[in-house]
Amino acid sequence: MGLRDLLALAGSSILAHRLRSALTMLGILIGIASVILLTSIGEGTRDYVLKQFTQFGTTVLAINPGKTQTTGSPGALGGTVRKLTIEDAEAIERLPGIEDVVPLAFGMARVEWKERGRSVFIYGVNSKVPKVWKFGVRQGRFLPEGDPRRGAPLVVLGPKLKREVFGEANALGEHVRIGGQRYLVIGIMDSKGQLLGFDIDDSAYIPVASAQALFNQDGLLEVDVLFSSLAAEDEIVRRIRTLLKERHEGEEDFSITTQTSMLEVMGNVLGVVSIAVSAIAGISLFVGALGILTMMWISVNERVNEIGLAKALGATGGQVLALFLAEAILLSLAGGLLGVGVGLGLAGLLKLFVPGLPVVVPLRFVISAVAVSFLVGVGSGALPARRAARLDPVEALRAE
Repeated sequence: MGLRDLLALAGSSILAHRLRSALTMLGILIGIASVILLTSIGEGTRDYVLKQFTQFGTTVLAINPGKTQTTGSPGALGGTVRKLTIEDAEAIERLPGIEDVVPLAFGMARVEWKERGRSVFIYGVNSKVPKVWKFGVRQGRFLPEGDPRRGAPLVVLGPKLKREVFGEANALGEHVRIGGQRYLVIGIMDSKGQLLGFDIDDSAYIPVASAQALFNQDGLLEVDVLFSSLAAEDEIVRRIRTLLKERHEGEEDFSITTQTSMLEVMGNVLGVVSIAVSAIAGISLFVGALGILTMMWISVNERVNEIGLAKALGATGGQVLALFLAEAILLSLAGGLLGVGVGLGLAGLLKLFVPGLPVVVPLRFVISAVAVSFLVGVGSGALPARRAARLDPVEALRAE
């Protein structure tokens, strides 16, 4: 009996009991669809977060006031012995392996021009932002170099902010009011898009000292550090930690966040999601496997006479085993392929109706899902097929 005949016989047997076969495949379908849908969301989220952070380069780290391990949250929301200062940022910049540093203060204020205005995030930074954050300037220039302790009434606008406030008018050389003070517009940034839901294009950049005065802040909310690609990240972190502890009277009242640590946290979160997905899929696949096992066992009992006749006419035990095993595999594969289709369809609908939701379906998951379906079919069909192959033809023909 050739492979084509084997598959034709197995398929006809499955089609002869359509409802029972469909219900049997349902468990496999649900399990595979769950895996495809949830892993596509998980992978999409991972890729999204990775792209969000790596758009600033892979040699950037952030320092925030407050120790997250003890206070629960850094920066303005967490306790700290000493604030980060511009002097801290300058000291860090002098360390070996450090290329540039951006001291950061920010808050929200209204940017007004004539009768138009918009409330946006105002970032107090220095001239190093284009290099450290990898931001481009579309028109004009960024903030000039100078003493970061001395503010200047200069501002660079994000492209969306410029469009909303100035429209098609030229913004360079114009004055805007921020918090009741006049600032000269000297540049327009290139579009950068969003970072974790924050629209970077809808913002403005002023000197860090001006931002501290505007928002009544005597410390920095963050210090971003660009280090050399030739330097080891762990060594850079050690140097910064040692320096700041010396400057903060031996207290480690700050938090250093590297891209590696951020991705590790994200990996841990996705690991929990993967465990949950595996549990859901495992339960569904187990139920599906039991369904196939039960159906095949019933099928063997119903077809005892048929098996006896086939053996009496010369069919071998191996051929009978292959026939029933093929039925189980076809059932499982059909459920798996339908599950893949349903999972891909749901993922496509999610992407269509929720454009902001990152959904990625890696080919390896689709291939793995089909392979798992095949293995479930083999595992659940092996016992009934073996029983069918071992039936004695004389006893089978006597059975009613």
